[in-house]
Amino acid sequence: QVQLVESGGGLVQPGGSLRLSCAASGFSFSIYAMSWYRQAPGKARELVASISSNAGSIDYSDSVKGRFTISRDNAKNTVYLQMNSLKPEDTAVYYCHARSPSGYRDYWGQGTQVTVSS
Repeated sequence: QVQLVESGGGLVQPGGSLRLSCAASGFSFSIYAMSWYRQAPGKARELVASISSNAGSIDYSDSVKGRFTISRDNAKNTVYLQMNSLKPEDTAVYYCHARSPSGYRDYWGQGTQVTVSS
């Protein structure tokens, strides 16, 4: 059974930091590309950051570049998103996503809420 379980979300003040984790099970995590997406109320889901299977390729959306860092630990089947200098516009549900090497299979987590507010 495939599972992607996000954790680490919560309420934080502007300028603060959070670290999201996504624990994967039920598939060959180490060969899958992993990404973080987010969806704010009334908006489309958007790609935040992605990392290749061996972490050799990493990409960020312009809106988070320089503030967020994606990483993975293939020994722990976990992908992380370190979020610094958080802004109110970062408020959203953050989702973990896995994509197979072929691109034909993908999986989603249930999401974790991040709220940036004073």
